[in-house]
Amino acid sequence: MTEPIASPKKTIEIIKKYDFAFQKKFGQNFLIDSHVLNKIITSSNITKEDVVIEIGPGIGSLTQQLAENAKQVIAVEIDKKLIPILEDTLSDYNNITIINEDILKVDIVKLVEEKNDNKPIKVVANLPYYITTPIIMGLFESNVPVDSITVMVQKEVADRMKAKPGTKDYGALSLAVGYYSEPYIVANVPPNCFMPRPKIGSAVIKLTKHKQPPVDVEDAKLLFKIIRASFNQRRKTLINGLYNNLDGMFDKDQLKQAIENIGLKLNVRGETLSLEEFSNLANELYKLIK
Repeated sequence: MTEPIASPKKTIEIIKKYDFAFQKKFGQNFLIDSHVLNKIITSSNITKEDVVIEIGPGIGSLTQQLAENAKQVIAVEIDKKLIPILEDTLSDYNNITIINEDILKVDIVKLVEEKNDNKPIKVVANLPYYITTPIIMGLFESNVPVDSITVMVQKEVADRMKAKPGTKDYGALSLAVGYYSEPYIVANVPPNCFMPRPKIGSAVIKLTKHKQPPVDVEDAKLLFKIIRASFNQRRKTLINGLYNNLDGMFDKDQLKQAIENIGLKLNVRGETLSLEEFSNLANELYKLIK
């Protein structure tokens, strides 16, 4: 392998060479710790059979390691000023495709069809924190054939993804992640592992996609409407949260009956329900609208 990019010395050298200015609007924090990189690579279980999509490659620190381990890497970078830098730092590798595009506007389903014959890909990334949730939910909801997503995110977001019912971090994101995948926090990462240093701690989390969702639900869209409505006014009871936030889909008597039918008390709060209980409730309410 050529000289690793992920060191403070090499990163500073590249930034100076290109007179690169960090763009706050793109949430740019480059990883400069090789131990953390190794944890990302090891936990993502990449093999020479794998096609990997990397989001926000920056100057190529993680991309370089991915190229060493994968069959092919597709790196999607929004900042056009980084494209010539990536073409330089990664010039020794012929298994990397660099795309200058906003990941939220890329047709990833089509990309996977073209690059991997519609077989599952792995996503690995040091994500810009301001769009972490839209990226992850976009990958899940658009039915991209994904095997796993291993990403660096803000620590509090990783905690929310893995949170259990009744805890302060538990919410709609916890339930959505649990519906689509099995979350596992690989490592907590302090600010000094990045350049520039972020003000907050980070974590690497791996989301292993379920082959089938862990619950049987008649209408997944209705399930997530109910989940969002339950957490919109977190301190309210479930029945009031649903009544106030489901745009009149159900009256209070219907909601009361559905909650009682699945064996819950009427004063229960949404933040205490498990994914299974939410799916049971969604199936009860589905009977009223099908």
